[in-house]
Amino acid sequence: MIGRLSGTLAEKAPPQVLIDVNGVGYEVDVPMSSFYNLPPLGERVVLLTHQVVREDAHLLYGFLTHDERSAFRQLIRITGIGPKMALSLLSGLSVAELTQAVAQQQVGRLVKVPGIGKKTAERLLLELKGKLGPELALAGGAAVANDAQADIVQALIALGYSEKEAGAALKTLPPDIGVSEGIKAALKALSK
Repeated sequence: MIGRLSGTLAEKAPPQVLIDVNGVGYEVDVPMSSFYNLPPLGERVVLLTHQVVREDAHLLYGFLTHDERSAFRQLIRITGIGPKMALSLLSGLSVAELTQAVAQQQVGRLVKVPGIGKKTAERLLLELKGKLGPELALAGGAAVANDAQADIVQALIALGYSEKEAGAALKTLPPDIGVSEGIKAALKALSK
């Protein structure tokens, strides 16, 4: 099993890259989240990989972070989710966003990813619950510590604020604030 590649980035053609490792070129499919963070061509790159061996092919999937590879491995364990669909999910949502969607059971968020229907999204939410590590809240880095904070974030999103804005507003609130007071305080912070 190939677990890591370290070499020169020779080619980039989304979603595939070619890594030259001491004269041997490895074709690796990567999620777009990793693709956009790759160095320029000719630069050194290290990718964590997951190898899939099928009857007709040996495929490599690469990731820049352990979290992405771990999420990918959790996704492909689910019946009906293959490596391509898992890559599509990780291209459409960051690991933090996927974790938040699972924690808050947000079917609508997963359905926005191409190739994911409502039934597949519901199965994903059911089977991934509690399996994606600590329940991260937002891509903005704010951790939802309790149900009140989760409700505040959901209310702000429902009012049209982005997740990043909601996360920034959440950081300004005391951790033990109630829902209604929290929403008022968050709206006040966002209006500045």
